[in-house]
Amino acid sequence: MAAPVRMPKPTCLIQNQEGRLSVCPEALGVLRSIRHPVVVVAIVGLYRTGKSYLMNRLAGKRTGFSLGSTVQANTKGIWMWCVPYPDRKDQTLVLLDTEGLGDVDKGDTQNDTWIFALAVLLSSTLVYNSMGTIDQNAMDQLHYVTELTERIKAKASPGGSARGGLEDSSEYLRFFPSFAWALRDFTLQLELNGRPITEDEYLENALKLKKGDSPDVRLFNLPRKCIRFFFPTRKCFIFDRPTSRKNLHRLEQMEERELEPDFVEQADRFCNYIFWTSKEKTLPGGHVVTGHLLAKLVETYVETISSGKVPCMESAVLALAKMENAAAVEEALARYGGLMGQRLCLPTESVPELLGVHAECEKEALQVFMARAFKDDAQRFQVKLMAEAALQQFLESKEAVGRAILQSDTALSEKEKQMEEAQEQAVAAQREKEVLRQRQAELEQKMQDKQRSYEENIQQLKVKMEQDREQLLEEQKKMMDSRLGEQEALLREGFQKEAKRMQEEVQRLREQSASVKEPSWMEKAMDGLLTVGSLFLPGIAGKAVGLISNLFRRL
Repeated sequence: MAAPVRMPKPTCLIQNQEGRLSVCPEALGVLRSIRHPVVVVAIVGLYRTGKSYLMNRLAGKRTGFSLGSTVQANTKGIWMWCVPYPDRKDQTLVLLDTEGLGDVDKGDTQNDTWIFALAVLLSSTLVYNSMGTIDQNAMDQLHYVTELTERIKAKASPGGSARGGLEDSSEYLRFFPSFAWALRDFTLQLELNGRPITEDEYLENALKLKKGDSPDVRLFNLPRKCIRFFFPTRKCFIFDRPTSRKNLHRLEQMEERELEPDFVEQADRFCNYIFWTSKEKTLPGGHVVTGHLLAKLVETYVETISSGKVPCMESAVLALAKMENAAAVEEALARYGGLMGQRLCLPTESVPELLGVHAECEKEALQVFMARAFKDDAQRFQVKLMAEAALQQFLESKEAVGRAILQSDTALSEKEKQMEEAQEQAVAAQREKEVLRQRQAELEQKMQDKQRSYEENIQQLKVKMEQDREQLLEEQKKMMDSRLGEQEALLREGFQKEAKRMQEEVQRLREQSASVKEPSWMEKAMDGLLTVGSLFLPGIAGKAVGLISNLFRRL
């Protein structure tokens, strides 16, 4: 596995120039070099609210993301900083600092919502940063969350158009990040009805809905519903002011001992929570995203937005799977060729020896494919891997092998002629019988290799499908737990209609989970290989074994 990426400073990932978003090639190159899982933490919020300072702290640095010291927004687009994940040697922490929302100097705020939507699509943990308290003004400023269903679609309809909305909120749960609200310069006492409350209780109280169906009530409830229905987990942090107002402009230069102790403690608690709870970025179905895959997601989303379309998670994942599965086939074939070159002692005249080495290399190549491929639902790419005449290509690339075998054939042919001339007809008849026996033995070897290869493909697919099933069931359970918790809260608040809709979503999820647990699910999931794959028995050696037959025909 490649060493963790160590970026000395952040770089721009997505530029926002003159109202147009574009991807920065340098940042994509960094992501493509990361072949292990990534945890993506993005921060969004109004400009000049101290977002960059928190991100620098997560990176373990005082400087990095530009803080700025004026009333103008400093960050444009989305900036990225990849750092080794604390205490997780096989993961990289990708920090995304976004352009401040609501900058009055921009004039056209169209891209603000796209910046917010991209932060949601790319992150596994989303931090919303704001000043003061969670009041109606704070909710009004969070109108971007109410526009997510217009900017992001979960599924594509059969007709090709994307659909979404609060009625499909369960589908968003599959890929939306965890949500943390950071309240800066908080000055109130955490009390409710005369009793102390936690930060989380403060947030949940602020997200309570109002009863009624008037336009004002709907407007009041909409952002609260979006946060409650779309984000699987929620957390709140309050921060005191880090230092006096006159020192804020030199915050980057200040030692930690110069900051307010309460702020230091709050910032440490925030960072520890992010480090301990943030999960690997995953796609619907539980497939873990590497830096390489994240780069492709960035390209796909920005290209879609730039073309005037709405990003659809389902479409993006399918397109990503197609590219990644094709690459998985190529990587597996390359591994096969490399292993054959290392392990096969050349030249060889033994069919069993050749097929034995081939079987070992085929197994490892298949493991390479399985580790990288995902959503190959009809096993089209695995079948393509089985149909490749990898052994034949390998032998043809090794001219010395072919010459050695053919020379052996020629020598044996001459010996056969001499024997036929020298021996009596009875001896020649006995030898012909032996040749037929050898041909039969060779045929049996080939058929055994066909069966072995096919069974190996089936076995490795079973293991992968079982892993996929466990990931899917875990995803379904998290969604059901989230919906059950929301249903209980809605019942307590007296919203029977909304609670009933949550119950209906839970029931659908239960039915889906039940179908996944049935034995027939595995059979359907493997249907592509069981039907199409059988046409290409015995696997990678399917066509190649014919070459062996020709070369050894006269043995």
